[in-house]
Amino acid sequence: MASETNCLIEQRAMAAGESSSESLATVADKAPITAKRNVRIDLLGTQLPKPYLPRALVAPDSENVDGTWGHSHNNMSVLQQHVAFFDLNNDGIIYPWETFRGLRLVGFNMISSFVLTVLIHAAMSYRTLPTWLPSPFLPIYVENIHRGKHGGDTGSYDTEGRFVPANFEIMFSKYARKVPDKLTLREIWHMTQGNSVAYDFFGWAASKVEWGALYMLGRDEEGFLSKEAVRRCFDGSLFEYCARMHKGATGKTL
Repeated sequence: MASETNCLIEQRAMAAGESSSESLATVADKAPITAKRNVRIDLLGTQLPKPYLPRALVAPDSENVDGTWGHSHNNMSVLQQHVAFFDLNNDGIIYPWETFRGLRLVGFNMISSFVLTVLIHAAMSYRTLPTWLPSPFLPIYVENIHRGKHGGDTGSYDTEGRFVPANFEIMFSKYARKVPDKLTLREIWHMTQGNSVAYDFFGWAASKVEWGALYMLGRDEEGFLSKEAVRRCFDGSLFEYCARMHKGATGKTL
């Protein structure tokens, strides 16, 4: 009787083990894309506590569990922090001339700054307005910036503008193949393609423009966009850093 009981216990343990391994599987044999864009689960839940929990105030990852050191969140959501640098007079409203000036401060030349300003405010202004009436000045309201979230993004922001560390880590796990914590321009292209939603032409174009601008701004001398640069773009501290560096630099602008 005891041996039969032990046998049953062993069988249940083996079954539980098999079930557990299957429930944690990130690759399905009949879906080759899941192997091509595999997810490294070793970074999730071990180095970073509760990576699935959306963070309202900070943008942490597995190397920076408390977010960006020395960066003040000012009780704004991470998405609000992302755009706050361009609110030059801190009145909660970003006008096109502020965006243009902010882009110049971080190192973009006049042509790039003008084109990006037109695209950003044409796409984002109306969705963030507190009224239904459009404004000829195309302002962007920081308080409502979460309304500007578009399809085909990485999911690193949730619909309220909080930062989701798990989705940020998964992005690099899937697409950073040449160097685990850096993205090449080709990998960025594949990522934006992979995140695109059917018939969402605006989301497709917006992702290409956003990531293209970030690559121009944050790439290193070897042509890589580092994980740290991307993370700091999400909380806006990258813009502050680039503005400081550009102010003391004598090199060319982007």
